[in-house]
Amino acid sequence: MLATGMLAYPVVTAAGVAQYSPGVAGYVIVAAFSCCYVLAAIAVGRRAWLPFWVLIGIMTVLFLVSLPFAHENAFFLCAVAVSAAVPNLKRGAVPVVAVSALAALVVPALWWDTGPGWIQAVMVVFTVLTVYAFTEIANANRALVEARAEVARLASEAERTRIARDLHDLLGHSLTAITVKSNLARRLAAGGSAAVLDEITEVEQLSRQALADVRAAVDGYREVTLAGELARGRELLRAAGVAADLPTALDLVDGAHQELFGWVVREGLTNVVRHARATRCTVTFAAAAVEVRDDGVGGAATWGSGLAGLRERVAVAGGAVDAGPLNPRGWRLRVSFEGTA
Repeated sequence: MLATGMLAYPVVTAAGVAQYSPGVAGYVIVAAFSCCYVLAAIAVGRRAWLPFWVLIGIMTVLFLVSLPFAHENAFFLCAVAVSAAVPNLKRGAVPVVAVSALAALVVPALWWDTGPGWIQAVMVVFTVLTVYAFTEIANANRALVEARAEVARLASEAERTRIARDLHDLLGHSLTAITVKSNLARRLAAGGSAAVLDEITEVEQLSRQALADVRAAVDGYREVTLAGELARGRELLRAAGVAADLPTALDLVDGAHQELFGWVVREGLTNVVRHARATRCTVTFAAAAVEVRDDGVGGAATWGSGLAGLRERVAVAGGAVDAGPLNPRGWRLRVSFEGTA
């Protein structure tokens, strides 16, 4: 905008220093120069660099053509052309500005004997610096907008990942328990057992809890407790016919790790029931470690995204996950914190 406003001065100068015919030519040149400047600005906005540099070349030619009748005032056109080109130059910016300012200073003294063109030289440098500063500010603002958009995108992606992970961890346990208890209720019903009603009631309660867990996961307010997961896990293993060796005292576990260890217990016991075909499952604790063992045949390939999600949780907390088969059979899942376990 600053460079565009400077175009008015050469228009007046061209008419004032020339006779009628050169004056009309001056108006035509400045009008053409202005059109080229506007088109060059549009080309920059569209990243059309070939048309941009062609237009800069035309503006340079028009400046040279105006020299014979606009004299030193033609260098105001030079200032506009150089200020448009410099922000898009890399290594050649300083030489171009230096040569233009030197020409504005020397040419009037040599050709028209009007003395050095100090005003024109200062105008070239001042205009270039001002336009360059505005361009850098605009680029910085654009980069800031892009950075904010990227941050928003990453935050949205992280939230989707969190919800997907939480839904897997929460629903995996609840739906597994519902499946196991439904099968147990079916077997009890076939045998005419009176315990069918109790099992069906628990299935209903689990279904309601699963719905609440989904809502909590989406809202981001799901709270997992180690004691609660042990209680639910003990009932899940019982319903699946797996002997449970689970601790009852949690005083040994560091309070800072209890929620994370609750997620470990939930994921570990869910996969024991789903995949291990085990007869016994053992959970042990240390101050900064938890371990889930079974005597089944489950393997890493059966864990799917559950182990990956658990690794993410543990990594965020600064811990490590060690999962693998045991000899002669079984599977171990261990989560610990380096240097504290």
